[in-house]
Amino acid sequence: MNEKSPPSITRDSASATLEVDACGLFCPEPVMLLHDKIRTLAGGEQLRITATDPSTTRDIPKFCLYLGHELIEEQHQDGKHTYLIRKKPEND
Repeated sequence: MNEKSPPSITRDSASATLEVDACGLFCPEPVMLLHDKIRTLAGGEQLRITATDPSTTRDIPKFCLYLGHELIEEQHQDGKHTYLIRKKPEND
């Protein structure tokens, strides 16, 4: 049986950014994890998610667009896809 390790979630105190490692997860798990974790943030806080599933290149930008979060940065290198997202303000 091939067991995958649970996603890693840490908070970078220097930048106040929640770090989420969704590497090894497959659609729809990275977006579900993103949705769950962004709910824990206050408006304006940031989350960085790293994933290996290529479908995130489509799914995460659309997630941000539809829910009103700001996709600040995205990087794609060596099979890893990293997105920096700012949660929309609470009053929106």
